[in-house]
Amino acid sequence: MIRTGHHILSILALSVLAIAVAGCAPTGSRGTVPPVSRTPVPSVDPGPPDLTPEPSAGPSAEPTPSAAPSQSPGSPTATPKPTSTPAPTDTMVIRAYFVLDGDVGVEGLVPTLREVPETTAVARAAMDALIRGEILDDYDDLASAIPAGTRLLGLSIRDGIATVDLSREFESGGGSASAFYRLGQVTYTLTQFPTVRAVLFQVEGQTVTTFGSEGIVLEGPQARDDFEDLLPSIFVDRPAFGAAAGNPTRLTGNANVFEASFRIAILDGSGKTLVDDHAMATCGTGCRGTFDVTLRYSVPRAQWGTLRVYYGSAQDGSPQDIRDYPVWLTPSR
Repeated sequence: MIRTGHHILSILALSVLAIAVAGCAPTGSRGTVPPVSRTPVPSVDPGPPDLTPEPSAGPSAEPTPSAAPSQSPGSPTATPKPTSTPAPTDTMVIRAYFVLDGDVGVEGLVPTLREVPETTAVARAAMDALIRGEILDDYDDLASAIPAGTRLLGLSIRDGIATVDLSREFESGGGSASAFYRLGQVTYTLTQFPTVRAVLFQVEGQTVTTFGSEGIVLEGPQARDDFEDLLPSIFVDRPAFGAAAGNPTRLTGNANVFEASFRIAILDGSGKTLVDDHAMATCGTGCRGTFDVTLRYSVPRAQWGTLRVYYGSAQDGSPQDIRDYPVWLTPSR
């Protein structure tokens, strides 16, 4: 558990918002969603299929199937080569969590996939990918709060707890938001594995009880639900950012939206909406519930597209908290 004045104020603010929203009845249409800009495909190759193991627990301790950007996801310079076939036997796919930029309700943690040499030390491989942050070179609206120069000094897993030892750079610089994000990035990255339910932080071999200059108190190992404030209102954990979506595509994650109701859309490379369906989380309006949705879409050829999630305003139904990111679309078989 994390205890800080910032965390308590965030909880109070969410409670006030929930009360205000609950008193409003939804009226009107859901309005017009702004289109995706028409651009060529990104220069980066599409990510592999999201075949990573399911995490041990989501923000509500329930199993879940799964900083200054200057341009839209991907630099449009070259046509990628699809890699939606299974990875070679000498590589494997791991997840690393970064921060997707946006307004309040949109900004927050986002999963990415990396293909790395096959190893039995999968947790260490995931941490190495997180610290290196190579995907940040491909997408300007992704960022990492982990300070440059941070080194992984040790990592062990026992009885569901991952003990991660990081160099002193890990707790240097930045304000409280940056400190929370770097803790959240590591926690989400390590709890992707079914064998890890929480993370115990160490710096230079010493267990952390008060983190950074902001004095964030860490009471023992940290779980995903300790970092709910770092999630957007609608958090898609699968498919990952820049991954091959598959067709049909399965979308899983969690959300805290009015009456647990929101929408999921898939757009093709020109910005044309292929599907826009209603979805429901298991809880909403002040609580975070999980969702598991399967969507089919139709495209004539493999291409980059956009996964979009949003919800209708309680006041007039207009789109709120629109979160877009790239996915690789393929024709159905």
